[in-house]
Amino acid sequence: MVWIGGHAVPFGKVSLPMYNLPEMRSENRMFWDALRVELSRLGLNDLPDALDLQRVPVPAAIDADTLLTQVCGYPLQTIYRGQAALLAAPVYAAEYCVGATHCGIFIVNRDSSFERLEDLRGCRFAYNSRHSNSGMNLPRRSIADIAHGKPFFGAIAETHSHPDNIERVARGEVDATCVDCVTYAFVARYRRPLAETTRVLAPTPPSPSIPFVTSVGAGADLKEALRNALFRVARADEWSQVRAGLMLQDIVPIGDASVYEDLLQYEYEARALGYPELH
Repeated sequence: MVWIGGHAVPFGKVSLPMYNLPEMRSENRMFWDALRVELSRLGLNDLPDALDLQRVPVPAAIDADTLLTQVCGYPLQTIYRGQAALLAAPVYAAEYCVGATHCGIFIVNRDSSFERLEDLRGCRFAYNSRHSNSGMNLPRRSIADIAHGKPFFGAIAETHSHPDNIERVARGEVDATCVDCVTYAFVARYRRPLAETTRVLAPTPPSPSIPFVTSVGAGADLKEALRNALFRVARADEWSQVRAGLMLQDIVPIGDASVYEDLLQYEYEARALGYPELH
């Protein structure tokens, strides 16, 4: 329960599951602590003390009492449609991010002979989730251009973890994966030997960055307070160390929600090319 303007509102779950390596937990906690300060300055009281660090990146649903979380843009248009309200979009200081965008990147072992995306034909491929934008939707669109309507990979596995897939590539258990470029940047920061054992083969088409959202049931006052707090943490000098810990350059308004709906266009294009599933 959170109090705003003297009224109790039933929103209390907070999580940041998209970029949450165990090594990053203190940085994510600092980000929430900064947001709590800013939300308190805006009149919100009895805010949750701690993040839910156990929330998985692709849960069964967006809980109705979610106060704040980050949700991949593609499932927002599919399995979570109508369950969340967009708040703002992060801008990351990571390679392949331009403004409030990111992309998937195909990762292979550094010692592999792969030089082009076409070289992955017949290889062993792992992806995190069939509902993932950077793990499935974006690479599906990339592969659709060269698959010619036929199965492309020799073997494919859904594993439910971007970081684990990078480790699988490094150990030679699979030949390739596709992960969010921001995830790979954090792996390079916190698990340098793993990043040094792998390399980027090719990027996917771009995508709007993974947004901050709240429950669709949140009122206008609560959404406005959450947005203002996010913008304040993104820009105030007192939170510069918080931003540095998460490679945040800014958090910006989402001017047109249709940019996330456009992620379905990649799906439609892949289907039109005869490649409706990543396989």
